[in-house]
Amino acid sequence: MLCRRLLRAAATTVKLVFVNADKTETVVAAAVGTSLLEVARAHKLDLEGACESSMACSTCHIILDPSIYSQLPQACADEEDMLDLAFGLTPTSRLGCQIKVAEYMEGTKVRLPAATRNLYVDGFKPTTH
Repeated sequence: MLCRRLLRAAATTVKLVFVNADKTETVVAAAVGTSLLEVARAHKLDLEGACESSMACSTCHIILDPSIYSQLPQACADEEDMLDLAFGLTPTSRLGCQIKVAEYMEGTKVRLPAATRNLYVDGFKPTTH
């Protein structure tokens, strides 16, 4: 019974809207519990994530609506440090690798900044494993 509940929860998806740097919108189905970076990669959106979610860069910087931002747990000190390096930082900026999709996010707009700062190698884009 418990395993069945876990499987059902893993299959739950919500609709998210990614607003690309060129202002076009991409509507995606996002599995609850996955990170916004994972969702963006699964849908081939331009969200870099050069450090593979280790909070060593700011290339998965996203901008959230204030209503969703206020419902999230506070960013840890390491995330705050990395956000300080992000291009186009806003009061509702977060790292996409640190934000897990939740059911209350249904219909949320996730804005991608116009550019990123990749301190690793300019233009480097990792592939998923």
